[in-house]
Amino acid sequence: MSKQPNKLTRSALYIREHAVIFCCPICSSSMEVRELKSLSCSNQHTFDFSKQGYLNLMTHHTQTNYDKELFDARREVIVDSGFFDLFTREITKQIKERVGSKPELTMVDMGAGEGSHLEMISRSLQENHDQPIRGIGIDISKEGMLAAAKHYENHMWLVADLAHPPLQDGICDVILNILSPSNYEEFNRLLTKDGLIIKVVPRSDYLKELRQYFYQESEKEEYSNIKIVELFKDRFTLVDQSTVTYSKKLGPSALKSLVKMTPLTWGVDDKMVHDFLQTEPPQITIDFDVLIGKKQSI
Repeated sequence: MSKQPNKLTRSALYIREHAVIFCCPICSSSMEVRELKSLSCSNQHTFDFSKQGYLNLMTHHTQTNYDKELFDARREVIVDSGFFDLFTREITKQIKERVGSKPELTMVDMGAGEGSHLEMISRSLQENHDQPIRGIGIDISKEGMLAAAKHYENHMWLVADLAHPPLQDGICDVILNILSPSNYEEFNRLLTKDGLIIKVVPRSDYLKELRQYFYQESEKEEYSNIKIVELFKDRFTLVDQSTVTYSKKLGPSALKSLVKMTPLTWGVDDKMVHDFLQTEPPQITIDFDVLIGKKQSI
C-alpha cells in the first residue's frame, strides 16, 4: 500500500497548480514550488512550507495579540454555535447572484483569522454547484494560519501582510474583508476588472449586550460606522449595501468563547468578565453592514 503524502506535501502539490497567482513579497517577481518543500522566486527568495501546510510569506517579524486560545474560541463561535450562519447565507447569496457564472472563482479572505469564514462561504457556494473555488486566506497571525491549515486543507493559507499581499495583479474575483483592517490600494490592485470586494463592518447594535454591560455610561457604549462606510464609498463603486441583523442565544461555552474572541472585552477587568458569564446568557445581537464594491471606472 502506497504511503499517503503528508500535509506539507499535499499543500505544496496544490499550490504548485496555482503558483502563477503568486508574486514574491520581496522583489515582486514570479514564483514556483520547488521540490515540494518551498515557494521560490526567480531571484531565489525562498519561503518554506510549514509541516502543517501553510506558507509564511512575511518579510519581517510581527508580534500580534492573537493566540491559539483566541482562534479556538473564534472557531467555536463561527462553526460550532452557528452564530454567523445567517450572515454566511447572505454573503453566499450575494456572490452567487453577481459572479456565480464564472467557470472558476478565485476568492481571497483578507484577515482570514483561523479560516472558518472562508471555509463556510466556499462550502456554501459549492453546494449543488460544480464551480471550482480557488480559496486563499491571508492573515498576519501565524497562529491563525496554523489553525486554518489544521482544519481546512482545500485552501491556500498564507501568513502575509494585508499592506503587501504576495499575489499578482488582477487575480481576485472576490475579496472578503470581514471585520478586519483594509488596504484599499492593494485590494484594487488585486481585483479583476469585474471583481467584487465584500466588506463587512459592524453597525451600532453589533454585540450591544456586551457593549452595554462592559461600557455602560462611557463613550464606548455607542458605536458608529459612518466614517468606515464613507471611506469605502470613496474608494470603490458601491454595487450594493445591505444590513444583516438578528439575535441568537448562545450556550455558556459559546458565550465564553465570544467574550474571549471579541476586542470589546480585551483589557476589561477579569472579575467583570466572570460576573457577566455567570448571568443568564442573553440573546446576542448580530448587526452588520455588508458593503459590495467594484473598481471605480478610470
